[in-house]
Amino acid sequence: MPQWAGSCWYYLRYIDPANQDQFVDPNAEKFWMGGTSTKPGGVDLYIGGTEHAVLHLLYARFWHKVLFDLGYVSTPEPFQKLVNQGLILGEDGRKMSKSLGNVVNPDDVIHEYGADSLRLFEMFMGPLEMVKPWSTKGVEGVYRFLGRVWRLFIHEDGDKDFQQFLTTCPDSGYAALSSLPIHPSIQDVEPTPQQLKVLHRCIRKVTEDTEALRFNTAISAMMIFVNEATTWEVRPVSVMQQFTLLLAPYAAHLAEELYQKLAPHSSADHISLAYLPWPQFNPSLLEESTVEIPVQVNGKLRDKMVVAKDTGSQELEHLARNLERIGIHLEGKQIRKVVVVPGKLVNIVAS
Repeated sequence: MPQWAGSCWYYLRYIDPANQDQFVDPNAEKFWMGGTSTKPGGVDLYIGGTEHAVLHLLYARFWHKVLFDLGYVSTPEPFQKLVNQGLILGEDGRKMSKSLGNVVNPDDVIHEYGADSLRLFEMFMGPLEMVKPWSTKGVEGVYRFLGRVWRLFIHEDGDKDFQQFLTTCPDSGYAALSSLPIHPSIQDVEPTPQQLKVLHRCIRKVTEDTEALRFNTAISAMMIFVNEATTWEVRPVSVMQQFTLLLAPYAAHLAEELYQKLAPHSSADHISLAYLPWPQFNPSLLEESTVEIPVQVNGKLRDKMVVAKDTGSQELEHLARNLERIGIHLEGKQIRKVVVVPGKLVNIVAS
């Protein structure tokens, strides 16, 4: 079938592509499109540009509804969720066009910065559904971030190899990093509670934002992790490996190579990241043991104090009364009442 008529039902043909008698077997169609009571069937996620999505979605849904009315499919709708991705404009803010001379050739970007930088920048530009102008300087910024990731794992002697690696991968293969020394701070030791908190905070943020297609904020979370990990004198192998799993969907080549570099230093099998389970965050590791309590005098914020999370009302009042800045505001006044909300605030009423 030509043009729209042929392209509007390809998702149904994928279910049963070798069938020579029917466009899809009814049982297979019910299994994949009908789903179950806990998991709806059909296409889970439909992503496309506005122009493509409007036209194709319109025709595909019309075609599917016709098939449903004729009794050939079991559901009236083929798609569970639709996301219209925004257009990437030229650096001049106009739609990319050869006639305008503002087209960006991805091959040129890959040649200079590598495929990982291109992919990462496109996801970091902003919310997926927004229209965004291209920025070569933005690619440079993401490229520098990947350089910081590199230096977390690779000894400083390997800095000169970073650009060559990033612009030739994946042609270089897993052996690309074999001759480069691993960073001496990476050791097979137990992570500290603070390191686990930083890791699991990153896991939670990247997981939730990736599932919600908030790729730009997921990348921001990884940048925060890198900032923290850079200050660690010892970087546990287990923590660094988990981070490569988070990085993999965004900078696949670099993440794969770094994971393979760490594999000999742990009990992990030498397999691709693509076959490893996604990290799971532990909520208990994210619980804070302390809390910041604002202290007010007559309803106005005058100071703050950091206390244990389970500090009782009497202790909070005692600590608040003895704060130097609070004492200044209470000088010459008589305390009429003290309102304490454990874990929230202390308000001293005085006149």
